[in-house]
Amino acid sequence: MWYAIEGHDGDDVLALRRQARTRHLARLEALRDAGRLLLAGPCPRTDAEDPGPAGFSGSIVIAEFASLDEARGWADADPYVEAGVYARVDVRPFRPVLP
Repeated sequence: MWYAIEGHDGDDVLALRRQARTRHLARLEALRDAGRLLLAGPCPRTDAEDPGPAGFSGSIVIAEFASLDEARGWADADPYVEAGVYARVDVRPFRPVLP
């Protein structure tokens, strides 16, 4: 089943995000390579492709896991969680309809 994972950045965490980004992306690339990633990306704090020093408000990942517990476990092990980037992470089932 597909799951939506939404990480919500804390305040002033852009430097932490940059430090953990390579490890964060490696995990996403592994999901992609396994055919289990629908989409992933950050949410800029401003209405701009590159938010500059404003940074990001969080990230969204939609990926396939065997269960909600497995999705939560994967999300809990994210380098952004370990680095203190995310203040909160929500994980919930997702059902793609379009396109």
